[in-house]
Amino acid sequence: MSTMNLTLLTDFYELTMMQGYFKNHTDEVVVFDAFYRKNPSDGGFAIAAGLEQVIDYIKNLKFSKDDVDYLRGLGTFDEDFLNYLADFRFTGDIYAIPEGTVVFPREPLVKVIAPIMEAQLVETAILTIINHQSLIATKASRVVYAAKGDGIMEFGLRRAQGPDAGVYGARAAMIGGCVGTSNVLAGQLFDVPVKGTHAHSWIMSFPDEYTAFKKYADLYPDACCLLVDTYDTLKSGVPNAIRIFTEMKEAGIPLKNYGIRLDSGDLAYMSKKARIMLDDAGFKDAFISASSDLDEYLIDSLKAQGCKITSWGVGTNLITSKDCPAFGGVYKLAAIQDSKTGEFIPKIKLSENTEKITNPGNKTIYRIYDKTVKKIKADLIALADETFDEGNDMIIFDPLETWKKTKIHAGTFTLRELLVPVFKNGECIYTSPSVMEIRDYCKQELDTLWDETKRFVNPHDVYVDLSDKLFGIKSELLEKMSMDALK
Repeated sequence: MSTMNLTLLTDFYELTMMQGYFKNHTDEVVVFDAFYRKNPSDGGFAIAAGLEQVIDYIKNLKFSKDDVDYLRGLGTFDEDFLNYLADFRFTGDIYAIPEGTVVFPREPLVKVIAPIMEAQLVETAILTIINHQSLIATKASRVVYAAKGDGIMEFGLRRAQGPDAGVYGARAAMIGGCVGTSNVLAGQLFDVPVKGTHAHSWIMSFPDEYTAFKKYADLYPDACCLLVDTYDTLKSGVPNAIRIFTEMKEAGIPLKNYGIRLDSGDLAYMSKKARIMLDDAGFKDAFISASSDLDEYLIDSLKAQGCKITSWGVGTNLITSKDCPAFGGVYKLAAIQDSKTGEFIPKIKLSENTEKITNPGNKTIYRIYDKTVKKIKADLIALADETFDEGNDMIIFDPLETWKKTKIHAGTFTLRELLVPVFKNGECIYTSPSVMEIRDYCKQELDTLWDETKRFVNPHDVYVDLSDKLFGIKSELLEKMSMDALK
Protein backbone atom coordinates (compact mmCIF):
# COMPACT_ATOMS: atom_id res chain seq x y z
CA MET A 1 0.00 0.00 0.00
CA SER A 2 1.90 3.03 -1.28
CA THR A 3 2.08 6.20 0.77
CA MET A 4 -1.05 8.24 0.14
CA ASN A 5 -1.62 11.96 0.30
CA LEU A 6 -4.17 12.09 3.10
CA THR A 7 -4.38 15.88 3.27
CA LEU A 8 -8.15 15.88 2.70
CA LEU A 9 -8.62 13.14 5.29
CA THR A 10 -10.12 15.72 7.59
CA ASP A 11 -13.46 16.88 8.88
CA PHE A 12 -14.94 19.78 6.92
CA TYR A 13 -15.06 22.03 9.96
CA GLU A 14 -11.28 21.87 10.32
CA LEU A 15 -11.04 23.67 6.99
CA THR A 16 -13.79 26.19 7.75
CA MET A 17 -12.08 27.00 11.06
CA MET A 18 -8.77 27.37 9.22
CA GLN A 19 -10.34 29.89 6.88
CA GLY A 20 -11.77 31.69 9.90
CA TYR A 21 -8.32 31.95 11.46
CA PHE A 22 -6.89 33.07 8.11
CA LYS A 23 -9.48 35.78 7.62
CA ASN A 24 -8.98 37.07 11.15
CA HIS A 25 -5.18 37.02 10.83
CA THR A 26 -5.01 34.59 13.73
CA ASP A 27 -2.19 32.14 13.55
CA GLU A 28 -0.98 31.92 17.13
CA VAL A 29 1.23 29.03 18.14
CA VAL A 30 -0.84 26.63 20.21
CA VAL A 31 -0.55 23.32 22.02
CA PHE A 32 -3.02 20.53 21.26
CA ASP A 33 -3.08 17.20 23.13
CA ALA A 34 -4.39 13.93 21.69
CA PHE A 35 -5.44 11.66 24.57
CA TYR A 36 -8.16 9.25 25.62
CA ARG A 37 -10.36 9.13 28.72
CA LYS A 38 -11.14 5.46 29.31
CA ASN A 39 -9.24 2.23 28.74
CA PRO A 40 -10.75 -0.07 26.07
CA SER A 41 -12.78 -3.10 27.21
CA ASP A 42 -12.83 -1.78 30.80
CA GLY A 43 -9.19 -2.81 31.03
CA GLY A 44 -6.36 -1.41 33.09
CA PHE A 45 -4.18 -0.01 30.29
CA ALA A 46 -3.82 0.65 26.58
CA ILE A 47 -1.03 0.33 24.02
CA ALA A 48 0.04 3.36 21.96
CA ALA A 49 0.23 2.58 18.24
CA GLY A 50 0.04 4.29 14.86
CA LEU A 51 2.83 6.84 15.19
CA GLU A 52 4.64 5.71 12.03
CA GLN A 53 1.52 6.37 9.98
CA VAL A 54 1.10 9.79 11.64
CA ILE A 55 4.66 10.58 10.59
CA ASP A 56 3.93 9.52 7.00
CA TYR A 57 0.80 11.68 7.01
CA ILE A 58 2.62 14.79 8.24
CA LYS A 59 5.50 14.28 5.81
CA ASN A 60 3.06 14.13 2.88
CA LEU A 61 0.76 16.92 4.08
CA LYS A 62 0.31 19.00 0.93
CA PHE A 63 -2.74 20.29 -0.93
CA SER A 64 -2.43 19.21 -4.56
CA LYS A 65 -3.90 21.19 -7.42
CA ASP A 66 -6.77 18.68 -7.56
CA ASP A 67 -7.36 19.13 -3.82
CA VAL A 68 -7.53 22.92 -4.17
CA ASP A 69 -9.77 22.67 -7.23
CA TYR A 70 -12.12 20.35 -5.34
CA LEU A 71 -12.33 22.74 -2.40
CA ARG A 72 -12.90 25.66 -4.79
CA GLY A 73 -15.84 23.79 -6.26
CA LEU A 74 -17.53 23.52 -2.85
CA GLY A 75 -18.19 27.26 -2.94
CA THR A 76 -17.26 27.72 0.72
CA PHE A 77 -13.69 28.96 0.50
CA ASP A 78 -12.36 32.27 -0.79
CA GLU A 79 -9.61 32.49 -3.34
CA ASP A 80 -7.05 34.06 -1.02
CA PHE A 81 -7.46 31.18 1.42
CA LEU A 82 -7.22 28.63 -1.38
CA ASN A 83 -3.97 30.26 -2.52
CA TYR A 84 -2.68 29.87 1.03
CA LEU A 85 -3.57 26.16 0.97
CA ALA A 86 -1.72 25.68 -2.32
CA ASP A 87 1.54 26.55 -0.54
CA PHE A 88 0.66 24.91 2.78
CA ARG A 89 3.30 23.00 4.73
CA PHE A 90 3.41 21.79 8.32
CA THR A 91 6.02 23.84 10.19
CA GLY A 92 5.35 22.90 13.82
CA ASP A 93 6.66 20.52 16.47
CA ILE A 94 5.19 17.16 17.41
CA TYR A 95 5.96 15.08 20.48
CA ALA A 96 4.60 11.57 20.98
CA ILE A 97 4.77 8.50 23.17
CA PRO A 98 6.62 5.78 21.21
CA GLU A 99 4.57 2.97 19.72
CA GLY A 100 4.23 -0.10 21.89
CA THR A 101 4.31 1.90 25.12
CA VAL A 102 1.80 1.08 27.85
CA VAL A 103 -0.39 4.16 28.35
CA PHE A 104 -3.24 5.31 30.56
CA PRO A 105 -6.20 7.71 30.36
CA ARG A 106 -5.68 11.49 30.16
CA GLU A 107 -2.04 11.22 29.08
CA PRO A 108 -1.14 13.06 25.85
CA LEU A 109 -0.23 10.33 23.35
CA VAL A 110 0.58 13.02 20.79
CA LYS A 111 1.30 16.71 21.48
CA VAL A 112 1.22 19.20 18.61
CA ILE A 113 2.84 22.63 18.97
CA ALA A 114 2.20 24.64 15.82
CA PRO A 115 0.46 27.68 14.35
CA ILE A 116 -3.23 27.18 15.04
CA MET A 117 -4.22 26.67 11.39
CA GLU A 118 -1.72 23.84 11.07
CA ALA A 119 -2.56 22.32 14.43
CA GLN A 120 -6.27 22.44 13.64
CA LEU A 121 -5.94 20.74 10.26
CA VAL A 122 -4.07 17.66 11.52
CA GLU A 123 -6.59 16.80 14.27
CA THR A 124 -8.81 14.38 12.38
CA ALA A 125 -6.09 12.32 10.71
CA ILE A 126 -4.04 12.01 13.89
CA LEU A 127 -7.09 10.79 15.79
CA THR A 128 -8.27 8.28 13.19
CA ILE A 129 -4.77 6.77 12.92
CA ILE A 130 -3.91 6.69 16.62
CA ASN A 131 -7.39 5.66 17.76
CA HIS A 132 -7.63 2.68 15.42
CA GLN A 133 -4.18 1.19 15.86
CA SER A 134 -4.06 1.81 19.62
CA LEU A 135 -7.41 0.05 19.95
CA ILE A 136 -6.32 -3.05 18.03
CA ALA A 137 -2.88 -3.20 19.65
CA THR A 138 -4.56 -3.07 23.06
CA LYS A 139 -7.02 -5.79 22.13
CA ALA A 140 -4.22 -7.98 20.80
CA SER A 141 -2.20 -7.56 23.99
CA ARG A 142 -5.20 -8.76 26.01
CA VAL A 143 -5.67 -11.81 23.77
CA VAL A 144 -1.96 -12.62 24.01
CA TYR A 145 -2.08 -12.30 27.80
CA ALA A 146 -5.02 -14.73 27.95
CA ALA A 147 -3.06 -17.29 25.92
CA LYS A 148 -0.32 -17.45 28.57
CA GLY A 149 2.58 -17.96 26.17
CA ASP A 150 0.75 -19.74 23.35
CA GLY A 151 1.12 -18.19 19.91
CA ILE A 152 -1.66 -15.91 18.65
CA MET A 153 -2.21 -15.58 14.91
CA GLU A 154 -4.18 -12.60 13.58
CA PHE A 155 -6.76 -14.00 11.15
CA GLY A 156 -9.19 -11.09 10.77
CA LEU A 157 -8.70 -9.55 7.33
CA ARG A 158 -11.95 -10.82 5.81
CA ARG A 159 -13.95 -9.42 8.74
CA ALA A 160 -12.18 -6.06 9.05
CA GLN A 161 -14.03 -2.86 8.18
CA GLY A 162 -12.30 -2.51 4.83
CA PRO A 163 -8.80 -2.96 3.45
CA ASP A 164 -7.12 -0.20 5.48
CA ALA A 165 -8.57 -1.49 8.74
CA GLY A 166 -7.40 -4.99 7.82
CA VAL A 167 -3.86 -3.94 6.92
CA TYR A 168 -3.20 -1.46 9.72
CA GLY A 169 -5.16 -3.58 12.16
CA ALA A 170 -2.79 -6.46 11.39
CA ARG A 171 0.14 -4.10 11.99
CA ALA A 172 -1.29 -3.08 15.36
CA ALA A 173 -2.05 -6.70 16.28
CA MET A 174 1.59 -7.59 15.68
CA ILE A 175 2.66 -4.72 17.93
CA GLY A 176 0.29 -6.06 20.59
CA GLY A 177 2.06 -9.43 20.57
CA CYS A 178 0.72 -11.66 17.79
CA VAL A 179 3.25 -14.05 16.26
CA GLY A 180 1.97 -13.64 12.72
CA THR A 181 -0.88 -12.63 10.46
CA SER A 182 -2.79 -14.22 7.62
CA ASN A 183 -2.71 -10.83 5.83
CA VAL A 184 -0.16 -11.15 3.03
CA LEU A 185 -0.18 -7.44 2.19
CA ALA A 186 0.54 -6.57 5.81
CA GLY A 187 3.38 -9.08 5.72
CA GLN A 188 4.86 -7.39 2.67
CA LEU A 189 4.42 -3.82 3.94
CA PHE A 190 5.64 -4.32 7.49
CA ASP A 191 7.97 -7.31 7.15
CA VAL A 192 6.05 -9.45 9.62
CA PRO A 193 5.46 -13.24 9.53
CA VAL A 194 2.53 -14.50 7.46
CA LYS A 195 0.99 -17.86 8.19
CA GLY A 196 -2.06 -19.95 7.46
CA THR A 197 -3.39 -23.45 6.80
CA HIS A 198 -6.28 -24.32 4.51
CA ALA A 199 -10.06 -23.90 4.43
CA HIS A 200 -12.88 -26.41 4.65
CA SER A 201 -13.34 -25.88 0.90
CA TRP A 202 -9.96 -27.58 0.35
CA ILE A 203 -11.26 -30.70 2.07
CA MET A 204 -14.59 -30.57 0.30
CA SER A 205 -13.01 -30.20 -3.15
CA PHE A 206 -11.50 -33.70 -2.98
CA PRO A 207 -13.33 -37.04 -3.11
CA ASP A 208 -12.67 -37.68 0.57
CA GLU A 209 -10.98 -36.17 3.62
CA TYR A 210 -7.98 -38.49 3.57
CA THR A 211 -7.13 -37.54 -0.03
CA ALA A 212 -7.40 -33.84 0.79
CA PHE A 213 -5.05 -34.28 3.75
CA LYS A 214 -2.66 -36.36 1.66
CA LYS A 215 -2.39 -33.77 -1.10
CA TYR A 216 -1.83 -30.99 1.41
CA ALA A 217 0.86 -32.93 3.29
CA ASP A 218 2.63 -33.71 0.00
CA LEU A 219 2.75 -29.99 -0.79
CA TYR A 220 3.71 -28.68 2.65
CA PRO A 221 5.50 -31.38 4.65
CA ASP A 222 7.38 -28.79 6.71
CA ALA A 223 4.23 -26.93 7.76
CA CYS A 224 1.52 -29.54 7.84
CA CYS A 225 -1.52 -28.30 9.78
CA LEU A 226 -4.67 -30.23 8.94
CA LEU A 227 -8.16 -28.84 9.51
CA VAL A 228 -10.02 -31.76 11.07
CA ASP A 229 -13.62 -30.61 11.61
CA THR A 230 -15.08 -30.59 8.09
CA TYR A 231 -17.10 -33.79 8.57
CA ASP A 232 -16.60 -35.37 12.00
CA THR A 233 -13.70 -34.20 14.15
CA LEU A 234 -13.11 -37.24 16.34
CA LYS A 235 -14.42 -40.03 14.11
CA SER A 236 -12.94 -38.85 10.82
CA GLY A 237 -10.75 -35.75 11.00
CA VAL A 238 -8.30 -36.69 13.74
CA PRO A 239 -7.99 -40.37 12.63
CA ASN A 240 -7.26 -39.27 9.07
CA ALA A 241 -4.68 -36.75 10.30
CA ILE A 242 -3.02 -39.50 12.35
CA ARG A 243 -2.98 -41.71 9.27
CA ILE A 244 -1.22 -38.97 7.29
CA PHE A 245 1.33 -38.33 10.04
CA THR A 246 2.02 -42.06 10.28
CA GLU A 247 2.60 -42.33 6.54
CA MET A 248 4.95 -39.34 6.63
CA LYS A 249 6.91 -40.88 9.48
CA GLU A 250 7.16 -44.25 7.73
CA ALA A 251 8.33 -42.52 4.56
CA GLY A 252 11.16 -40.87 6.48
CA ILE A 253 9.69 -37.36 6.17
CA PRO A 254 10.74 -35.32 9.21
CA LEU A 255 7.77 -34.22 11.28
CA LYS A 256 8.87 -30.73 12.29
CA ASN A 257 5.96 -28.29 12.39
CA TYR A 258 2.84 -30.39 12.21
CA GLY A 259 -0.52 -30.72 13.89
CA ILE A 260 -4.24 -30.16 13.59
CA ARG A 261 -6.66 -27.23 13.68
CA LEU A 262 -10.09 -27.16 15.31
CA ASP A 263 -12.60 -24.62 14.06
CA SER A 264 -15.89 -25.66 15.66
CA GLY A 265 -17.49 -27.56 18.49
CA ASP A 266 -16.57 -27.60 22.15
CA LEU A 267 -12.91 -26.67 21.82
CA ALA A 268 -11.99 -27.73 25.35
CA TYR A 269 -13.57 -31.20 24.98
CA MET A 270 -12.40 -31.72 21.39
CA SER A 271 -8.82 -30.69 22.13
CA LYS A 272 -8.58 -33.03 25.13
CA LYS A 273 -9.90 -35.97 23.13
CA ALA A 274 -7.69 -35.14 20.14
CA ARG A 275 -4.64 -34.87 22.40
CA ILE A 276 -5.23 -38.35 23.77
CA MET A 277 -5.64 -39.76 20.27
CA LEU A 278 -2.49 -38.06 18.97
CA ASP A 279 -0.44 -39.10 22.01
CA ASP A 280 -1.63 -42.70 21.82
CA ALA A 281 -0.56 -42.78 18.18
CA GLY A 282 2.91 -41.57 19.11
CA PHE A 283 2.55 -37.95 18.02
CA LYS A 284 3.03 -36.20 21.33
CA ASP A 285 4.74 -33.23 19.71
CA ALA A 286 1.90 -32.56 17.25
CA PHE A 287 0.35 -29.20 18.01
CA ILE A 288 -3.35 -28.46 18.33
CA SER A 289 -4.43 -25.07 17.07
CA ALA A 290 -7.89 -23.55 17.22
CA SER A 291 -9.98 -20.78 15.73
CA SER A 292 -13.76 -20.11 15.90
CA ASP A 293 -14.84 -16.68 17.21
CA LEU A 294 -12.14 -16.51 19.85
CA ASP A 295 -11.34 -13.58 22.11
CA GLU A 296 -9.45 -13.09 25.36
CA TYR A 297 -12.41 -14.13 27.50
CA LEU A 298 -13.04 -17.40 25.66
CA ILE A 299 -9.34 -18.26 25.52
CA ASP A 300 -9.04 -17.54 29.25
CA SER A 301 -12.03 -19.81 29.93
CA LEU A 302 -10.71 -22.60 27.73
CA LYS A 303 -7.33 -22.46 29.45
CA ALA A 304 -9.07 -22.69 32.80
CA GLN A 305 -10.90 -25.81 31.59
CA GLY A 306 -7.61 -27.51 30.78
CA CYS A 307 -7.86 -27.41 27.00
CA LYS A 308 -4.92 -28.81 25.07
CA ILE A 309 -4.72 -26.03 22.52
CA THR A 310 -1.31 -24.38 22.14
CA SER A 311 -1.83 -22.13 19.13
CA TRP A 312 -4.73 -19.77 18.46
CA GLY A 313 -6.09 -18.07 15.36
CA VAL A 314 -8.11 -15.01 16.34
CA GLY A 315 -10.07 -13.12 13.72
CA THR A 316 -13.24 -11.07 13.98
CA ASN A 317 -13.13 -10.24 17.67
CA LEU A 318 -9.53 -9.05 17.40
CA ILE A 319 -9.47 -7.10 14.14
CA THR A 320 -12.71 -5.27 15.04
CA SER A 321 -12.20 -5.16 18.82
CA LYS A 322 -15.79 -6.35 18.80
CA ASP A 323 -16.64 -5.70 22.46
CA CYS A 324 -15.16 -2.18 22.32
CA PRO A 325 -15.17 -0.91 18.73
CA ALA A 326 -13.86 2.62 19.39
CA PHE A 327 -10.86 3.97 21.30
CA GLY A 328 -12.41 7.33 22.13
CA GLY A 329 -9.32 9.50 21.70
CA VAL A 330 -9.86 13.27 21.62
CA TYR A 331 -7.77 16.29 20.60
CA LYS A 332 -8.00 19.34 22.81
CA LEU A 333 -6.45 22.80 22.92
CA ALA A 334 -4.23 23.08 26.00
CA ALA A 335 -2.26 26.32 25.63
CA ILE A 336 -1.69 29.40 23.45
CA GLN A 337 1.72 31.00 23.16
CA ASP A 338 2.10 34.67 24.03
CA SER A 339 3.64 36.16 20.91
CA LYS A 340 5.66 38.70 22.93
CA THR A 341 7.02 36.61 25.80
CA GLY A 342 6.95 33.16 24.20
CA GLU A 343 5.22 31.88 27.33
CA PHE A 344 2.44 29.30 26.91
CA ILE A 345 -0.82 30.51 28.44
CA PRO A 346 -2.77 27.50 29.77
CA LYS A 347 -6.28 26.89 28.42
CA ILE A 348 -8.92 24.58 29.87
CA LYS A 349 -12.17 23.05 28.68
CA LEU A 350 -14.98 22.83 31.23
CA SER A 351 -17.71 20.24 31.31
CA GLU A 352 -20.56 19.11 33.51
CA ASN A 353 -18.80 15.74 33.36
CA THR A 354 -15.71 15.93 35.58
CA GLU A 355 -13.80 13.44 33.43
CA LYS A 356 -14.17 15.72 30.40
CA ILE A 357 -12.44 18.69 32.04
CA THR A 358 -9.07 18.94 30.30
CA ASN A 359 -5.60 19.38 31.77
CA PRO A 360 -4.22 22.78 30.73
CA GLY A 361 -0.77 23.88 29.67
CA ASN A 362 2.24 22.63 27.71
CA LYS A 363 2.82 19.28 29.39
CA THR A 364 4.99 16.19 29.53
CA ILE A 365 4.64 12.82 31.27
CA TYR A 366 6.96 11.12 33.73
CA ARG A 367 6.63 7.42 34.47
CA ILE A 368 7.56 6.37 38.00
CA TYR A 369 8.95 2.85 38.40
CA ASP A 370 9.59 0.81 41.50
CA LYS A 371 13.38 0.57 41.48
CA THR A 372 13.48 -2.98 42.82
CA VAL A 373 10.89 -4.81 40.71
CA LYS A 374 10.88 -2.43 37.71
CA LYS A 375 7.08 -2.17 37.78
CA ILE A 376 5.06 1.01 37.19
CA LYS A 377 4.07 2.78 40.41
CA ALA A 378 2.33 5.75 38.79
CA ASP A 379 2.49 8.29 35.99
CA LEU A 380 2.86 12.01 36.58
CA ILE A 381 1.61 14.64 34.13
CA ALA A 382 3.66 17.79 34.63
CA LEU A 383 4.44 21.04 32.85
CA ALA A 384 7.03 20.61 30.10
CA ASP A 385 9.65 22.68 31.93
CA GLU A 386 9.34 20.81 35.24
CA THR A 387 12.06 18.43 36.36
CA PHE A 388 12.16 15.98 39.25
CA ASP A 389 15.00 14.45 41.23
CA GLU A 390 15.09 10.74 42.00
CA GLY A 391 17.13 11.67 45.07
CA ASN A 392 14.19 13.45 46.67
CA ASP A 393 10.95 12.11 48.11
CA MET A 394 7.87 12.52 45.89
CA ILE A 395 4.31 12.94 47.07
CA ILE A 396 1.74 12.11 44.41
CA PHE A 397 -2.02 12.38 44.67
CA ASP A 398 -5.17 11.64 42.72
CA PRO A 399 -6.19 14.85 40.88
CA LEU A 400 -9.88 14.03 41.29
CA GLU A 401 -9.82 12.59 44.80
CA THR A 402 -7.04 14.75 46.20
CA TRP A 403 -7.09 13.22 49.66
CA LYS A 404 -5.61 10.05 48.18
CA LYS A 405 -1.88 10.68 48.56
CA THR A 406 1.18 8.46 48.29
CA LYS A 407 4.72 9.24 49.42
CA ILE A 408 7.45 7.69 47.29
CA HIS A 409 10.74 7.65 49.12
CA ALA A 410 14.00 8.80 47.56
CA GLY A 411 16.11 5.97 46.23
CA THR A 412 13.16 3.62 45.77
CA PHE A 413 12.07 4.79 42.33
CA THR A 414 13.29 5.76 38.88
CA LEU A 415 11.79 8.24 36.42
CA ARG A 416 11.37 8.15 32.67
CA GLU A 417 9.95 10.91 30.46
CA LEU A 418 7.51 9.37 27.97
CA LEU A 419 7.02 12.05 25.30
CA VAL A 420 9.78 12.19 22.70
CA PRO A 421 10.32 14.77 19.93
CA VAL A 422 9.12 13.57 16.53
CA PHE A 423 8.95 16.75 14.39
CA LYS A 424 10.88 19.96 14.93
CA ASN A 425 10.02 23.01 12.82
CA GLY A 426 8.18 20.73 10.40
CA GLU A 427 11.10 18.32 9.93
CA CYS A 428 10.93 14.74 11.15
CA ILE A 429 13.71 13.98 13.62
CA TYR A 430 12.46 10.55 14.71
CA THR A 431 13.14 7.16 13.13
CA SER A 432 10.41 4.56 13.64
CA PRO A 433 11.57 1.07 14.64
CA SER A 434 10.38 -1.93 12.64
CA VAL A 435 7.08 -3.51 13.61
CA MET A 436 8.84 -6.54 15.07
CA GLU A 437 11.13 -4.26 17.10
CA ILE A 438 8.09 -2.40 18.38
CA ARG A 439 6.51 -5.76 19.23
CA ASP A 440 9.54 -6.72 21.33
CA TYR A 441 9.49 -3.34 23.05
CA CYS A 442 5.76 -3.70 23.75
CA LYS A 443 6.39 -7.05 25.42
CA GLN A 444 8.94 -5.38 27.69
CA GLU A 445 6.46 -2.62 28.43
CA LEU A 446 3.74 -5.10 29.38
CA ASP A 447 6.19 -6.73 31.78
CA THR A 448 6.30 -3.43 33.71
CA LEU A 449 2.60 -3.81 34.59
CA TRP A 450 1.52 -5.57 37.74
CA ASP A 451 -0.67 -8.62 37.16
CA GLU A 452 -3.48 -6.82 39.00
CA THR A 453 -3.58 -4.25 36.20
CA LYS A 454 -3.67 -6.92 33.47
CA ARG A 455 -6.67 -8.86 34.77
CA PHE A 456 -9.82 -8.66 32.67
CA VAL A 457 -12.35 -8.10 35.47
CA ASN A 458 -12.04 -5.09 37.75
CA PRO A 459 -8.37 -4.40 37.04
CA HIS A 460 -6.31 -2.21 39.32
CA ASP A 461 -6.00 1.35 37.99
CA VAL A 462 -2.54 2.81 37.60
CA TYR A 463 -2.53 6.28 39.11
CA VAL A 464 -2.11 9.15 36.66
CA ASP A 465 -1.42 12.19 38.81
CA LEU A 466 -0.76 15.87 38.19
CA SER A 467 2.28 17.72 39.47
CA ASP A 468 1.63 20.26 42.23
CA LYS A 469 2.35 23.09 39.82
CA LEU A 470 0.03 21.80 37.12
CA PHE A 471 -2.70 21.00 39.64
CA GLY A 472 -2.43 24.54 41.01
CA ILE A 473 -2.83 26.07 37.54
CA LYS A 474 -5.81 23.86 36.79
CA SER A 475 -7.45 24.74 40.12
CA GLU A 476 -6.92 28.47 39.54
CA LEU A 477 -8.48 28.30 36.08
CA LEU A 478 -11.46 26.35 37.38
CA GLU A 479 -11.96 28.79 40.25
CA LYS A 480 -11.71 31.82 37.94
CA MET A 481 -14.20 30.39 35.47
CA SER A 482 -16.53 29.45 38.28
CA MET A 483 -16.44 32.99 39.66
CA ASP A 484 -16.85 34.53 36.22
CA ALA A 485 -19.97 32.42 35.70
CA LEU A 486 -21.50 33.96 38.83
CA LYS A 487 -21.08 37.53 37.62
